[in-house]
Amino acid sequence: MPAALTCFATCAVGLEPLLAGELHALAAGRSLEPGTEEPGGIEFRADTSGLYAANLHLRTASRIVVRVGSFHASAFHELERRARRLPWETFIPPGAALAFRVSARKSRLYHQGAIAERLLAAAAERVPGLRAAPEVTEEDAAGVEVQRIIVRLFRDECTLSADSSGQLLHRRGYRLATAKAPLRETLAAAMLLGAGYDGSAPLLDPMCGSGTIPIEAALLARRIPPGRGRRFAFESWPGFEAERWRGLLAEADERILSTTSAPILGSDRDDGAVTAARANAERAGVASDLALRRAAISAIEPPTPAGWLITNPPYGVRVGERVRLRNLFAQLGNVARRRCPGWRIAFLSAHAELERQTGLPLEPRFATLNGGIRVRLVQGTIPATQAAPV
Repeated sequence: MPAALTCFATCAVGLEPLLAGELHALAAGRSLEPGTEEPGGIEFRADTSGLYAANLHLRTASRIVVRVGSFHASAFHELERRARRLPWETFIPPGAALAFRVSARKSRLYHQGAIAERLLAAAAERVPGLRAAPEVTEEDAAGVEVQRIIVRLFRDECTLSADSSGQLLHRRGYRLATAKAPLRETLAAAMLLGAGYDGSAPLLDPMCGSGTIPIEAALLARRIPPGRGRRFAFESWPGFEAERWRGLLAEADERILSTTSAPILGSDRDDGAVTAARANAERAGVASDLALRRAAISAIEPPTPAGWLITNPPYGVRVGERVRLRNLFAQLGNVARRRCPGWRIAFLSAHAELERQTGLPLEPRFATLNGGIRVRLVQGTIPATQAAPV
């Protein structure tokens, strides 16, 4: 394994500043040098310890890839010849199944399938027993041992990177039970970080669904690494340094707090959602840190002192839904003012019209996509004022 690796941490577009903050914090005392933000992620240089730590600790990253090599190629014979020179054996174990994710723009080579075939042939000359992986999507990948290679051709320049993560990093390993419209763990973590949550005061989610926001809050508050309960692709690499990895895990475990310092509450009007949230919290190892119950928004019981109300309400994508949701958002604002004056509030929203229904002073923090829907995190401080008109 090279002493210095060129890596790229991917994230949902809009989360780059939060990911940059995480990378800079992680770099302290490590051989890890963050680069500049790019749409969809941040490049950084690191040794193997830094690469492992990025996978283990980053809460908003979707994937960490490592540069295998780059070269000019405007013909297939050139692509295959130059690809043979790359150190495939560093990142791919013998007999592995390879999946190539190819993008080609403004290049003479554009047929994705043919590009993948030539690269597989080149890699197989250096690593015995390689085979093409079966067709799997990201969401179908659970339990499938596949090494992904990301290929980017732009203006005849070919860049290849090895996926060090395996399954996307939002798959922490605890969310097996889901409710309607589940929230990705990476986006829940981004909401918490974007709202400034640090575990020092209570957190309340009155529409908790399957519990992703409260669970991610507990992981953050207790300093539990988000990747502690899963495996990574780099653990199968020929150059994997098992002793170094065990040392990183032990170091991370020493920093974990035994409990949260402030209450974390989640509620939902759906019994099934609360049951799912409890099961997920148990798997995440934070069930004792959460108070989860079935309750309507109007029945929330916030503790003291003032803390954070962070939630993910319905988006109202269809016009008819938006009309129906006006009352829900107005109720959220009314209950927040009545029960949570002085608290900070943050929620995802797809429509400024619904934000206004809360009657709360809100400002945008970041914009991103969730399930293909353009949303933004809005936040503010809840005043003790009269109710908003419904």
